[in-house]
Amino acid sequence: MARNKYPEETTNQILTVALDLFIQKGYEQTSIQDIINGLGGLTKGAIYHHFKSKEEIMQAVIDHLFKDADGMLSSVRDDKKLNGLEKLRKISSVSLSNPAQNEMAAVAPNLLRNPKLLAAQIEHMIEKAIPIYIQPIIEQGMRDGSIRTEYPRELSEVLLVLTNLWLNPSVIPATPEMMLNKVKLFDEILKGLGLDLFDEQMLQRYEELFRMSAREVSIEK
Repeated sequence: MARNKYPEETTNQILTVALDLFIQKGYEQTSIQDIINGLGGLTKGAIYHHFKSKEEIMQAVIDHLFKDADGMLSSVRDDKKLNGLEKLRKISSVSLSNPAQNEMAAVAPNLLRNPKLLAAQIEHMIEKAIPIYIQPIIEQGMRDGSIRTEYPRELSEVLLVLTNLWLNPSVIPATPEMMLNKVKLFDEILKGLGLDLFDEQMLQRYEELFRMSAREVSIEK
């Protein structure tokens, strides 16, 4: 069977279908049978050959989602040619220019209705992104003089919480215009802290992504 000859291809197929279903229906509302129905030919036995449970599939989906981000953060953190502030700028620029952002923006789930995905994102920030990547970069910036702060951990948390939650329309629904205002305010806050991260091109890219992710929502005014 195909699953024996090409286990990696089969695993990726399962993860792709599962992610689409988790986004569309939510984790709790998605069953193993839903995943089987989306695989076009694979049996329940084939799925259980690779994963013991829906929870294990979810964890594999999460690991896959963050794999590329971790690789990018690691390469920037370890770049000997950049100071701390330059590394933060590069992370912001690379994250926004990644073509995969277009696809993610277009299919972004409402994370308030997908608590498993939201919790996974928060957990990744707290356990990996902040202590392993962002805080070491800020501490380097403190040593080389490019970043002025006495609170590297707290500043790391502020940067990622605001970027990944407050500036994420999948968490806090808003019109593209409202989201762009948030980015401009965020830029003012960062400049007040001595962090000049955003240029005009990045602001335009934010606007492009916000318009891609716009959905019909009712915003109370």
